[in-house]
Amino acid sequence: MIKKLEFETRTYEVPFGEKKLKLETGKMAGLASGTIVASYQDTVVLAAVVVAPEAKEGTDFFPLMVDYEERFYAAGKISGSRFIKREGRPSDAAVLASRKIDRPIRPLFPKSYRNDVQIIITVLSYDGSIDPDVIATIAASSALMQTNAPYKGPIGAVTVGMVDDKFVLNPSEEESEKSTMLLNFAATKERIMMIETEAEEVDEDKVFEGIKFGHEAMQAVIEIQHQIALDHKREVAAIDDSKIAGVHAEIYNMMIEKVKEAVKELDREAREAKLKVYEEEALSALEGTYKQVEIKGAFGKLVEKEIRHLILDEGIRPDGRAMEEIRPLNIEVGVLPRPHGSALFTRGQTQALTVLTLASPGMEQMIDTMEGESTKRYMHHYNFPPYSTGEVRPMRGTGRREIGHGYLAEKALKPMIPDQDSFPYTIRLVSEILSSNGSSSMAATCGSTLALMDAGVPIKKPVSGIAMGLVTNEDASQYKVLSDLQGLEDFAGDMDFKVAGTTDGITAIQMDTKIAGLTYDIIRDTLAQAKKGRAEILAAMLEVIPSSRKELSKYAPRIEAIKINPDKIGELIGPGGKNIKKIVEECGGKEIISIDIEDDGTVMVSSIDPEMGDKAIGIIKMSTRDIQPGEILTGPIVDIKKDRMTGKEIGAIFQITPKMDGMIHISQISNERIERVSDKLKVGQIVTVRVAEVDAAKGRIGLTMKGVDQTGGIGDKN
Repeated sequence: MIKKLEFETRTYEVPFGEKKLKLETGKMAGLASGTIVASYQDTVVLAAVVVAPEAKEGTDFFPLMVDYEERFYAAGKISGSRFIKREGRPSDAAVLASRKIDRPIRPLFPKSYRNDVQIIITVLSYDGSIDPDVIATIAASSALMQTNAPYKGPIGAVTVGMVDDKFVLNPSEEESEKSTMLLNFAATKERIMMIETEAEEVDEDKVFEGIKFGHEAMQAVIEIQHQIALDHKREVAAIDDSKIAGVHAEIYNMMIEKVKEAVKELDREAREAKLKVYEEEALSALEGTYKQVEIKGAFGKLVEKEIRHLILDEGIRPDGRAMEEIRPLNIEVGVLPRPHGSALFTRGQTQALTVLTLASPGMEQMIDTMEGESTKRYMHHYNFPPYSTGEVRPMRGTGRREIGHGYLAEKALKPMIPDQDSFPYTIRLVSEILSSNGSSSMAATCGSTLALMDAGVPIKKPVSGIAMGLVTNEDASQYKVLSDLQGLEDFAGDMDFKVAGTTDGITAIQMDTKIAGLTYDIIRDTLAQAKKGRAEILAAMLEVIPSSRKELSKYAPRIEAIKINPDKIGELIGPGGKNIKKIVEECGGKEIISIDIEDDGTVMVSSIDPEMGDKAIGIIKMSTRDIQPGEILTGPIVDIKKDRMTGKEIGAIFQITPKMDGMIHISQISNERIERVSDKLKVGQIVTVRVAEVDAAKGRIGLTMKGVDQTGGIGDKN
């Protein structure tokens, strides 16, 4: 008899909003360094962490990997793809979730830590009661608290919605749809680590209140993780930084005066040239004593330290700007002749070319994820080629950074996009980052507004964006907030706080930090300073193009919507789409025209040729019209009807539409008695008739020529 295997499980329950969050260890993934199964109602995620026992040689960064894995089975569904049923590459939503988990955890490790740490979060069950990202972040932190990694957590995470001006903790899907703000963030007990926000013009004070509300609500979740660490007898591995301290000391003594002089050089190219020479000197002098990666790392730290000193203690930014000063701007619209809208937005050495394309409703993106199938009519894509930073590197397709930055610019404009009823186009924006020296995602946001306006898209209000930086002392009692963050300040600074919005409020926020979080004072001051910077940038944009153009580009398709009887949709489409395809072919083909049909009978005809568009609309109206008794119609005779038994001619078939016929009985052709239909009518002849009766149940339409003026007819069709 096989002995039953018993698990040594520990279960922790903690209030989290109106419900409880359950954290369980000891049952699943026992060979990982730390595991947690987190449950919130019927949503369940597994977080497994593995910490490598030895440092990874030859690296100059902390090798943390975070992977968020969606599973279709979690929602009780199978992928909608006909050919591939297993999960493939991560969806954009999964990539964004991975980033949201990585960003608050990474700063809580020592910068000198070089052991591989991998966190894999798998969604096992999903009921829509909570954003899985939230409990995935908590689960990841809880799993790390079981390991010997020098993680300075724990952290909590939360989503704050706002329905009818009231905050809602961890809103459901229904509540999220009603929310005018979705504020997702992670924090330690005292400080905020990461913020992601999408909002409908919410003011800074309300955002700040939402952060305080959510931070208070997550305290119990943070506290329970200390108990998990205690129960697992966590012992953090010691880090030997003696060798690092040695190379840092030697680099400092050798290069401090040269670096001090170099970082005060206002010209970027001259400054970088000097620093490159000094780094080469250090590498040459210490070759054989330390590894190249250690020397470069120490030299970079010295440069970082001196930049921070200049900003914090002397109030000097690398390019000489004041703390709230925006870099010089150059703004152009309509820079490309054939795309439907375009803009070139340049801020200092950061430059974004944003290009807009308008298309028919049928070009919407179909999305198939664990959370369900959906469509997307407004898209923003962000490209970051290596030449934008003067580098040479392989181009391996879209990375996490591109997805994250593209999503930020997309959600910044999303509340301002006109609804589909008033503007039924599919909208795609692409931002090509041509040059990057900080704040490229906000350049893409500004460029998107300009391209939309250039294209004549009637956006509700223009949106601008700005990236804010920070330099603090050890305990954050002294700090400087920097408007319009540039690359060197990002490298040496403590945060990247991006804010986008209109004159009336915030539409998007994305905040990352390199330190152990931001205080409330820093957040409040940053939001206020960002508001001023956004207004200055927006004013400059509106000087170039004050409002959306009145007319669309001549190269953009024109869309006209008509209504048909929903019962006639099948007839319009035809078997296998035969009828609708024929209309498209008759009106110029797929390159000229497209037709989209909705369940309510709305038919949208998109065409780049107005004449062909009108022709298609005419055909659709004619082929789907409801024929009424008494109507006068002119058209061709398409057949002579004979009795099946006797072969005697009994009537003529009249074409009402290409897909609808009616019959003129022999008795209804003339007031005089006639023996044969063909004595009066021939195939191809054009005649005028009146609708005598409509039998909808049998699909029959009776026509008469009696008493009808035939001057509308034109005789032989040929």
